Amino acid sequence: MDHQQSRRAFLGSLAAAAGASAAGCQIPGESTQSGDADGAAPTGGDAADGAEATVSGEPYAAVYESVAGSVASVRTYDGGGNGAQGTAFVYDDRHLVTNEHVVSGASDVSVRFQDSGWRNAEVLATDVYSDLAVMETPALPDGADPLPLLESDPAVGQRVVAIGNPFGYGGSVSEGIVSGLDRTLAAANGFSIPDAIQTDAAVNPGNSGGPLVTLDGNVAGVINAGGGDNIGFAISAALARRVIPALLSDGAFGHSYVGVRLMNVSPPIARANDVPEARGVYIDEVIDGGPAEDVLRGSNGSRPVNGVSAPTGGDVIVSMADAELRARQDLASFLALETDPGDTIDVGLYRNGQRRTVELTLGERPDPGE
Repeated sequence: MDHQQSRRAFLGSLAAAAGASAAGCQIPGESTQSGDADGAAPTGGDAADGAEATVSGEPYAAVYESVAGSVASVRTYDGGGNGAQGTAFVYDDRHLVTNEHVVSGASDVSVRFQDSGWRNAEVLATDVYSDLAVMETPALPDGADPLPLLESDPAVGQRVVAIGNPFGYGGSVSEGIVSGLDRTLAAANGFSIPDAIQTDAAVNPGNSGGPLVTLDGNVAGVINAGGGDNIGFAISAALARRVIPALLSDGAFGHSYVGVRLMNVSPPIARANDVPEARGVYIDEVIDGGPAEDVLRGSNGSRPVNGVSAPTGGDVIVSMADAELRARQDLASFLALETDPGDTIDVGLYRNGQRRTVELTLGERPDPGE
């Protein structure tokens, strides 16, 4: 059993016993912490060999010992005197993952690992619609092992830890639970990032791009946003598993695109459009020249329902392929995780109160600048 496997095995045993069970970027500056203020984690020795002796029965300490060596502080500069910082983690033997917004506009990027100095990193590819980016650095230090992405959705209530560099305090860990799944986050051009994970683990400026990790040492998500009312968010491992390989192989990821403006189906909308129940997504507008033009229909009027003006005439989508859609986040997650541009899918909908099925060929989201 190699070093990484032994670490995972030890973490698995601890997790089972214990559980049976943008944030943004920070501007680099001075920190008041004692010790190293530049983002390096405290020296921990050999995680696999020392973890059991030093943290027996302490699952959060154990996962920190195992994962911290694979997490790096990130500093960026744009050439104009402006800089920012965040976090990254090791994806494979050459590459690191962080947020797109951490490295956006940077002309110079440096990373620092536990027990190492600053080293240059090259941004290979970014994706604004998932807020993910991949970087390469010439050589990884010993102990900077790849962190595996979780193979399935975590459970709501499952314990997780966030490891990163909030406010420049390097090698910080905070604990919490998975508070919710399938959340949507704002992205460029009015689009959204689907399938996000909500957590109450404390995440703050500087945590962006760091891993949200299960007690088994698997990455449940890439931390994206937080900083208020005990709510933080992470890009899900499921979305990262689709986007990151494409960024490494092709330099880009194509997001499926329908070309509509949506609303959740409220009771007034359901009644106004003769739909039997308030579920699904309502098509308020079809974008000219988009994939849905001449296939789906948008609003053409309105009708008062209990004193509320409800749009009428738009299609109410209740399924795509074999996926039932209850709300907008279901549609967004289906498109992001199950489809590719160019796919033709069956769309189940209500039009003028009648159930029908139409075929829709998906396009690709436009570039953010368009």
